[in-house]
Amino acid sequence: MPQLIISISGIRGIVGDGLGPREAVRFGLAFGSHLGGGTVVLGRDSRPSGEMLASAVRSALLATGCRVLETGILSTPGTSLMVRDHGAAGGVVITASHNPPPYNGLKMLSAEGMAVDRDTGADVLRRYQQEDFAEVGTDGVGSVEAIPDAAARHADRVAGLVDAGAIRRRAFAVVVDPVNGAGGPEMGALLERLGCRTTFIHAEPTGRFGRGAEPVPENLADLGAAVRKVHADIGLALDPDADRLALVDATGRPLGEEYTLALAARHRLTQQAGPVAANLSTSRLMDAVADEAGVPLIRTPVGELNVAQAIKANGCVIGGEGNGGVIDPRVAPVRNSLAGAALVLEMMARRGSTIRELADELPVYTMVKDKVPLGGADADAVIGRVRGHFTDARTDDRDGLHLAWDAGWLHVRPSNTEPIMRILAEAGDEATARAWVETVKSLAARGG
Repeated sequence: MPQLIISISGIRGIVGDGLGPREAVRFGLAFGSHLGGGTVVLGRDSRPSGEMLASAVRSALLATGCRVLETGILSTPGTSLMVRDHGAAGGVVITASHNPPPYNGLKMLSAEGMAVDRDTGADVLRRYQQEDFAEVGTDGVGSVEAIPDAAARHADRVAGLVDAGAIRRRAFAVVVDPVNGAGGPEMGALLERLGCRTTFIHAEPTGRFGRGAEPVPENLADLGAAVRKVHADIGLALDPDADRLALVDATGRPLGEEYTLALAARHRLTQQAGPVAANLSTSRLMDAVADEAGVPLIRTPVGELNVAQAIKANGCVIGGEGNGGVIDPRVAPVRNSLAGAALVLEMMARRGSTIRELADELPVYTMVKDKVPLGGADADAVIGRVRGHFTDARTDDRDGLHLAWDAGWLHVRPSNTEPIMRILAEAGDEATARAWVETVKSLAARGG
């Protein structure tokens, strides 16, 4: 049965099995009608279905009187930056992020370049479902223009925020794996500006991914081998829309995604003191980083928008998520692999240290992730049983149930897109974290 996932931030599904030009046109009409015209930046990742969906969205936006600025294949953070730079009313990114190639999606951006807020998303969703569209007549049809230099401008903006001279003097050897996604050209342009000697694998933006789309350790064997082959200083792994970054050391060993934000934040806080933000499922590495700098760490519910809003509301210096998502508000209020890479390279240059040496300065934690199918079970009932079992924990119920102890934490939350309960735990040793996870799985299976 075709399934289209519809949320306040956009739509996502399998192309030809729930998502196609009809859905894209309706979505474009709904978003354009909500905006009432104005300028909209339209970007897409490299998936083969992207141009088809872009054509549909473009037509719909024109039909609602919008001026469409097209970037072509561009990362999500690059598209966000273009929204801000051009003073646009909003943006649409055609991407399914880390989902497999059969998927694609349409993600809305606000005039600030961040994911749209709940009120905007709710109105667009209502218009989509009710087909409440404000189409214009002949004289009101919008126009289309290209932004031919978006990738270069993104690279320039990020390079201008770090000590490019210090990085150039080190002439780092870097291997990049953009997974045949949108981020290769932008990351290449950035590293050229930083004087790095760059090697690419899975480089061409074909959208036919040469490895698993997520930049997680089990997908980075090719990158590790390439790092060893060319004797590189570091490997950089992206996801298809280049909003996530994972790091590989000079021996080809992945650090783990949680280290990306922790290292970038630790370095940024040596330049400017201020609050930092991360979601509830992000490693306690961020607590260690914030404590070392003497600044507050603001925890949010899971979701990029929640972190971005916390950064804005609290004047945070940096923030992000433990999946390799670094948000540097000086560039754009979304996760940005280029910003993360630049900060890490600057840290290596300034400290004269390898990436592994820098990672080894941080505390060692082990995170265990799992999930259980809910079936017909009630998520609230499962969470209630978990709460009743762990009575000695500090609790936060803004996003499912987050339990914290001095020894670590446990986060239990229902998925927004699947009938499952996600379970994450972190502790100083794997046995403790895994025991918490297994207890939750047992409680979930109990029923009643």
